Amino acid sequence: MTEFERELVKSFNTSFERDQIDGIAYRIKQHRFSSQALDILVDSLNPDYYLGIECKSVSTKKGANALYFTQHFSTDKNGIHQIERIDEFLKKSGRTGFLAIELRRGTGKPREACILKWSELKKRYDDDSVGFTMDELMELPQISRDGTDYVIDPQLWRR
Repeated sequence: MTEFERELVKSFNTSFERDQIDGIAYRIKQHRFSSQALDILVDSLNPDYYLGIECKSVSTKKGANALYFTQHFSTDKNGIHQIERIDEFLKKSGRTGFLAIELRRGTGKPREACILKWSELKKRYDDDSVGFTMDELMELPQISRDGTDYVIDPQLWRR
């Protein structure tokens, strides 16, 4: 589990406890030779918190100028793209999907994160786009921070 995933899971669970929402965020342990559906699953009887979240981290320090569908997502041994696998899981499970993107700017600079509804990501993928530019990512809704913790704003995660 990456630090970003761990921070998001912790932030969701802290928010649920603080706001007295029956919900839990977690990550299923990934085994060496098996794939996982998504990075983070959020379960709740509240439909606004029945989520599947894929996390990607982009290092702008290394000169990345976009989130690319070929570079940042995998293709399995059967040639099925990660976006297609995740989309199928979301449809079958009834979860609302999101892509959470962490932008790493280098040592001593704060990390930023934004979210994208899965339906918007899938539409862009289906349109044969190569991905999202850094400028487009910066225009997405931001996941704010309180110190080192992400703040889970319920409005960001609504259907």
